Amino acid sequence: MREGQFIKQNKERWDSYQEPTEDPDELAKRFTYLVDDLGYAKTFYPFSKTVKYINGIAANIYLSIYKNKKQQRGRLLGFVKTELPLVLYKHRKTILFTFLFFAFFVAIGAFSAWQEPDFVRSILGEGYVEMTEQNIAGGHPFGVYGDEDSLLMFLGIAWNNIWVAFRCFVMGLLFSIGTLYFLFYNGIMLGAFEQLFFAHNLGPESICVVFIHGTLEIAALIMAGAAGLIMGNAILFPGTYTRVQSLIRGAKDGIKIIICLVPIFLVAAFFESYVTRYGYEMPLPLSLLILGSSLFFILWYFVWYPQKVYRRENAQSME
Repeated sequence: MREGQFIKQNKERWDSYQEPTEDPDELAKRFTYLVDDLGYAKTFYPFSKTVKYINGIAANIYLSIYKNKKQQRGRLLGFVKTELPLVLYKHRKTILFTFLFFAFFVAIGAFSAWQEPDFVRSILGEGYVEMTEQNIAGGHPFGVYGDEDSLLMFLGIAWNNIWVAFRCFVMGLLFSIGTLYFLFYNGIMLGAFEQLFFAHNLGPESICVVFIHGTLEIAALIMAGAAGLIMGNAILFPGTYTRVQSLIRGAKDGIKIIICLVPIFLVAAFFESYVTRYGYEMPLPLSLLILGSSLFFILWYFVWYPQKVYRRENAQSME
């Protein structure tokens, strides 16, 4: 059978399989048929996009079957080890776009502050800049992190960061534009903030101190932005689903990402409240160890591990 005829004969059925269902028998039937179709396509059209298309539908159904299994024990572990990484892999392009978008405006903020020093004051505020410059002149450039009680600081920072991430996510309902603006503004702020220290020849020190907590904090903000874009893009590009169905699916994936960010924000708040205040006096190797460990975790869990889980689950679905 020619490939075009094979597609024409089955396309309507494949499209119908993308409609959600909670019936386990129907899911099993769809998966069985798709495995047969996939085997045929891999035999006669091994390098065709049809193979990838069928494989993608089958993988989604396999995930649906997995999610519908009764899991009384280890539900949280299963979410962390399998369900969430698959969501991250599914939306990997959106996550990459979010990172590049944010990094671009960080660079714009730093460049603008370098070209026009007063730009920092317009972004960070006169009071904050004056306080920071006074701390720098007094020999305590990062004194702002040691001005409050550690516990109160931890609680305030943790709540603020979680609230900011939630707002960034919800603003995705504005057809992604709200989340993009949020990322744009925070990227500009971060770039201007760092340039403030570079202008006083404290750039490397600021990275070693601020990014003790900033690595996790900024990464989590980027992921919150990605969650918002996933939901917003689901409204804009519903595909074969109705717009409401697509929004529900996008919102579910986005909420899963937001949930996983809560412990990351708590750890970042702990570092900022209890560790960063000693960062300027901390041995450089220890500072780099904390920073490097945080960066490694982010790259491992949000980039490398989802690929590994996807390949594993995809291989199991083909058995």
